[in-house]
Amino acid sequence: MTESREESPRTPSWVYTFGRNVLAPIARIVYRPRVEGKDLIPKEGAVIFASNHLSFIDSIVIPIAAAPRPVHFLAKSEYFTGKGIKGWFSRVFFTAVGATPVERGVGQAAMDALDQQKEILASGAAIALHPEGTRSRDGRLYKGRTGIAYLALESGAPVVPIGLIGTDKVMPVGAKLPSLKERVVVKFGEPLDLTRHGAATSGKARRLATDEIMAAIHALSGQELAGVYNELPPQGAVEKIKRALPHERK
Repeated sequence: MTESREESPRTPSWVYTFGRNVLAPIARIVYRPRVEGKDLIPKEGAVIFASNHLSFIDSIVIPIAAAPRPVHFLAKSEYFTGKGIKGWFSRVFFTAVGATPVERGVGQAAMDALDQQKEILASGAAIALHPEGTRSRDGRLYKGRTGIAYLALESGAPVVPIGLIGTDKVMPVGAKLPSLKERVVVKFGEPLDLTRHGAATSGKARRLATDEIMAAIHALSGQELAGVYNELPPQGAVEKIKRALPHERK
């Protein structure tokens, strides 16, 4: 059994319990996030939180704002495999805030990530996802990837849209520590039942469900719409060639 499954929401580790009961309250006192619509969060049962993505701290802010409801999210496996004191601290911190390690990539790695998220939802817990895939570098809201719709349609779990405001000012790209001068706003929206769009195996259903999620996020965040997918700059000649070739974007 892998580490991620041993620290599932059904059998929380002492580190995760410590994070929820000690670190999260301290963070709320220090950063004083303004939370709107918290009463809209389902108190029990599987739920998917879907938010815009502006900063590294987004996935930390959501569990803090949603507390006492535990929220789990995926984090790259490098945060859990580091060596020495720094590696230990990173592993403890990300476990404490409810992160599950996952290998980044496509193919089998992407399927493994989906399987982990499906397992968490099947346990009746909550997960948090960023449909844009990666952080917005210019503050605009980008098109959503359909993986979140697949999970919602496959599991039947409602999706709670979230609009995050100000996290990019609290911790901009490149910053090593968050600023204490700025305040974050977290807006929760009405839970979305997406099952009417059809089966998870339908590409059209996944696209329509994803677009509904992104429209709800946009209504909460008020960001300018980019109208395209958020793509990281290609690294190396092979990636540049692959980007130039025609291909389908889900």
